[in-house]
Amino acid sequence: MTEAELVRQAQAGDTEAFEELYRLHVSRIYGLCLRMCANPAKAEDLTQEAFIRAWQKLSSFRRQSSLLTWLHRLTVNLVLGEIRSKGRWESRLTAIDSLPEQSDDGAGAKPEAAVDLERAISQLPPQARMVFILHDIEGYKHKEIADLCGLAVGTSKAHLHRARKQLRKALKR
Repeated sequence: MTEAELVRQAQAGDTEAFEELYRLHVSRIYGLCLRMCANPAKAEDLTQEAFIRAWQKLSSFRRQSSLLTWLHRLTVNLVLGEIRSKGRWESRLTAIDSLPEQSDDGAGAKPEAAVDLERAISQLPPQARMVFILHDIEGYKHKEIADLCGLAVGTSKAHLHRARKQLRKALKR
């Protein structure tokens, strides 16, 4: 069954079709939540909340874009709303000690590089991290980021510049 057929069935109330859509997209949505909040437990909660909202709002999905694009936007709005409602970006940072240890044996350089990048991203100031993730990883434009985060476009650009500069510095070490 195609995704479009699954969407039509889920919109008609078929929970099994929605479960299949969930299985198709849960890993991507979890990854997005994890990158945005840098907290695995919170990312799991936000992923579940995103799919609950998706089920509740599925009737508003007009199939003008892919379901993943729609889920992506719904999830970004959910995470940003959560951050705004808590009023403190700092609670979204993961302690560096909780990230996986790197080995010094030289084996598996690519996974270590990924850990280095994840570690460097988690150390960015919260708003710079959010703008970096939305722009460079998720592909949002500065205008979209500004609208989502309640920033001026210039402020979004400044946060991105700051994030890139700090990442370059952190990864040179």
